[in-house]
Amino acid sequence: MHDDLLEIETIAEPDPVSRREVRADDAAAGLRLDAVLAAALDGLSRTRIQALVKQGAVKDGDGQVVATPSMKVAAGQRFTVDVPPAAPARPAAQDMPLEVAFEDDHLIVVDKPAGLVVHPGPGNPDGTLVNALLAHCGESLSGIGGVARPGIVHRIDKDTSGLLVAAKSDAAHAGLAAQFAERSIERRYTALAWGEPRPLSGRIDAEIGRDPAHRTRMAVRRDGGRAARTYYTVMERHGGLFSLIECRLATGRTHQIRVHLAHRGNPLVGDYL
Repeated sequence: MHDDLLEIETIAEPDPVSRREVRADDAAAGLRLDAVLAAALDGLSRTRIQALVKQGAVKDGDGQVVATPSMKVAAGQRFTVDVPPAAPARPAAQDMPLEVAFEDDHLIVVDKPAGLVVHPGPGNPDGTLVNALLAHCGESLSGIGGVARPGIVHRIDKDTSGLLVAAKSDAAHAGLAAQFAERSIERRYTALAWGEPRPLSGRIDAEIGRDPAHRTRMAVRRDGGRAARTYYTVMERHGGLFSLIECRLATGRTHQIRVHLAHRGNPLVGDYL
């Protein structure tokens, strides 16, 4: 979909609803409504458009509600889209120090320290990275799925430090999620492990699932696990006592590096699990 297929106007409308009008050009004829609107309206993903259609927020030129995202569009057809403001996030914004590696209007990359939990949850209702991002980003969050929250598409463990990327808009969130799903984003981790893996570089393929004997742990499973693959390279060797290892993930299972290296007989130094 090219920008020249559509003409977009913003109609003045009292808060809290932002009303936008889209007119389909000849080249948009026969395309799905959700695809046409998503291409026309910056900051709104196709998924968000579909939700707005189902909520009755999209009307045709006659003022009739359009309830089918897959409806085929006709040339010259006009639509109005009422976009409500993002609902406040449930987690509270908390002013906490953050080391920001990169930030623009679309996303933010944070260097998460060890000991910081990413998402609020049982045992960690606040004081998390999400709470800190809500305070730091403030009104620059345009909303993920209609909620003013950072869109975090990957996680790192509480006791792991490293870069974590979060989306600030619905469209950026959808784009990042697609890149992670397609594995076009490469993730590299540095691990300090006991001993020396043999060979010094290679691939670990072993399914990971809940440890049947310890439900709070993940483990390599012969059955009932999910496929997991880790590529590793020993970067430094320290007298056979421990090694500094670079790990690249082809999959993203919970505790994947910790489980795979322990399975090989080279558990991470300091891993209490």
